[in-house]
Amino acid sequence: MNNAWERFKANKFLRRMVVLLAIIFILYCLRPMMNMILFTFIFTFLVVKWVRLVQRWLPKVPSWIIVLITYVVLIILVYFAITRYLPVLVNQITKIVNSMIKYYQNNGGTILKYVHHYVSNATIVSQTRHWMGILVKTLTNVGALTITFFMSLILSFFYTIELEQMNRFSRLFLQSKVAWLFQDIHYFGKIFVNTFGVVIEAQFFIALCNTAITTVCLIFMKMPQIFALSIMVFFLSLIPVAGVIISLFPLSMVAFTVGGWRDVIYILIMITCIHMLESYVLNPKFMSSRTELPIFYTFVILVFSEHLFGGWGLIVGVPVFTFFLDVLGVQRNKVQKQPVKENLDKKAD
Repeated sequence: MNNAWERFKANKFLRRMVVLLAIIFILYCLRPMMNMILFTFIFTFLVVKWVRLVQRWLPKVPSWIIVLITYVVLIILVYFAITRYLPVLVNQITKIVNSMIKYYQNNGGTILKYVHHYVSNATIVSQTRHWMGILVKTLTNVGALTITFFMSLILSFFYTIELEQMNRFSRLFLQSKVAWLFQDIHYFGKIFVNTFGVVIEAQFFIALCNTAITTVCLIFMKMPQIFALSIMVFFLSLIPVAGVIISLFPLSMVAFTVGGWRDVIYILIMITCIHMLESYVLNPKFMSSRTELPIFYTFVILVFSEHLFGGWGLIVGVPVFTFFLDVLGVQRNKVQKQPVKENLDKKAD
C-alpha cells in the first residue's frame, strides 16, 4: 500500500490530473457561490495588476496605501454610478422600449400580420409568459447579485491590503507535510492566472475599445439614449467574438425605429468594421498567443459553456478552455501555416 502511494506521488502527471479533478469537483459543489468566486478573482486580479503597475512608477510607496486609495476611489465611483447614472440608465432603457413599442404599433401592422400568419396565438402567449418569467427571475436576482458584488469587493480588499503577508503565509503550505498537494495546486493556480486572468484582462480592454468606437459612431448617427446603448455594447463586448455580432440585433432594431433601413445599413457597416478591427488588430495585440483559437472553436465553446455555466459561460468559457489547453501542453503558438495535406505527406515520409 505504501509503495503504491509513493508511486502515485512520484507520477507527476497522474498526480496532477487527480488534483485537477478534485479541484473541479470542489468547484462543482460550490457552484451556488460561483458568482462570488469569479467576482472576487476578477477584482483581486485587476487590483493586483494595478498595484504592480503603480509600483513601477512609485516603487517606494507601500502596496497597502495604493490599495486603500484605489478602493476609496472605487467606492466613490460606485456611489455616483448608483445614485446618478443608474436612474439615467433605467430612464433611457424605458424610453428605448417605449419608443420601439410605439413605432411597431403604428407602423408595424404588416410585419405583425406576417408574423401572426406563421405563428399561432398559443405560441405567442407561451413565449410571452416564458420571457416574463425570465424578466421576473432576473429582477429577483438583482438584490442577491448586488450583495454578492459587494461581498466580493470586500474579500478582494482584505486580500490585496495584506498582499505581501498573504503571499508569505501561502508559501508556508509548500513546506508542509502534504507539500506535493499544495505544489500541484500552486502549479494550476499559476497557469490559471497566466491564462484566465490575462485573457479576461485583454477582453476587458477590447470591450472598452469596441464601446468607445461604437459610441462615437452612434453619436454621429444621432441615435437616442447613447448612454444605455453604450452600456449594452460594453457588456456584450465582454463576450469574445460573438459579443459584437450579438449587439447587431438590438442596435439594428433601435436604428430601424429612428432612421429606417438606411440606419440599419449604417449599423451593419459599423459592426462589420468593428468586428474586423477586433479580429485583425485588437485580438492579436491584446490577446497575443493566449488564445489563438479558430472562430469555429470559439463559437462551439460559447454554446457549450453557456449551457453549462449560464451567462458567466459566455465570458469565462474561452479562458477556461485556454487554461485546459495550457495544462495539457497544447502549443497553439506553434501551429504552422501549411495545408493539412502537406503536413500529412511529410509525416508519411
